[in-house]
Amino acid sequence: MKAEGWVLEAAQKPLVKQAFELAPGERDAVVAVDACGLCHTDLGFADGSVAPKHALPLVLGHEIVGTVTQAPAGFASLAGRAVIVPAVIPCGDCSYCRAGRGNICPRQKMPGNDVHGGFASHVAVPAWALVPVDDAPASVDRKHLAVVADAVSTAYQAIRRSGLAKGDAAFVVGAGGVGGYLVQLARALGARVVACDVSKDKLALIAAHGAELTFDVTGRAPKEVRKDVHAAAKGWGIASHAFRIFETSGTPAGQTLAFTLLAPAATMVQVGFTPKTVEVRLSNLMAFDATLHGSWGCPPALYPEVLRHIYAGEVALEPFVEQAPMSRLNQALDDMAHHRLTRRLVLDPRA
Repeated sequence: MKAEGWVLEAAQKPLVKQAFELAPGERDAVVAVDACGLCHTDLGFADGSVAPKHALPLVLGHEIVGTVTQAPAGFASLAGRAVIVPAVIPCGDCSYCRAGRGNICPRQKMPGNDVHGGFASHVAVPAWALVPVDDAPASVDRKHLAVVADAVSTAYQAIRRSGLAKGDAAFVVGAGGVGGYLVQLARALGARVVACDVSKDKLALIAAHGAELTFDVTGRAPKEVRKDVHAAAKGWGIASHAFRIFETSGTPAGQTLAFTLLAPAATMVQVGFTPKTVEVRLSNLMAFDATLHGSWGCPPALYPEVLRHIYAGEVALEPFVEQAPMSRLNQALDDMAHHRLTRRLVLDPRA
């Protein structure tokens, strides 16, 4: 079938709106895109700093919410339903999936990376992974749920990977994007949350949505920030074995700070991405008997848990999201590249 989308033909070139052939497999559903979020991963593909797995030309976009217009055999009940398309769709069959590590399945299908994505009128994706959201409360704008496909679910997977428990201290480096949702989820799960960022506006917003303490780290040495953050946890009576450190800024400075926050028996999870190298002393992991995890995406099976926190009002989407027409996509990418965006954009392909 024919679809229409914004196609990346070559890195460092504007995306071009054009018709393309959508070829759903026998187990795929066709989803009419209602909204698609804009992520830094899209910018990485567009500017050439990261190579997508699918050869160009490629339709980008992996934070998708839409309506099922065509369902395969065995999934007829999905027809006409509003759904989230997970950003990471594992095969469900391989040794990684069987080991409970489906979020890093080597045969995964990520829209806008492995297959054509959501900067389009329609996508074709495995039906089994779709997450219905037609039961969302009226207080939740369904288009905003697009960010669940990556920003919110990725934050939740990172929390699960960390083993965070009620009463732990969560230190979040990077208070926007994924970090903003991670703060809210950690707070909802009973953690005491500290947020660090270089943006006063982001810190002010997250202070109203779950961060008990915030630190503007602009121009500050990591060891100086470490002293303040650890003092806060000590004041709460939390020992360092209950420290959970999350790096979500995706910057060398943020990664350096997060690593510096390690302490005896603490756990750090690396969530943000930068193609730049960072110099750290790995011996700290040995000396502190500490743990460092990477975290990629989120398996579809966890999405209902994420949605329950949103539907219960424990995670706010609206203050962190801005809607825009898909026709502004190239300008939006430029705005993201030059740090002019203050919220995560959710793009409407009909505008």
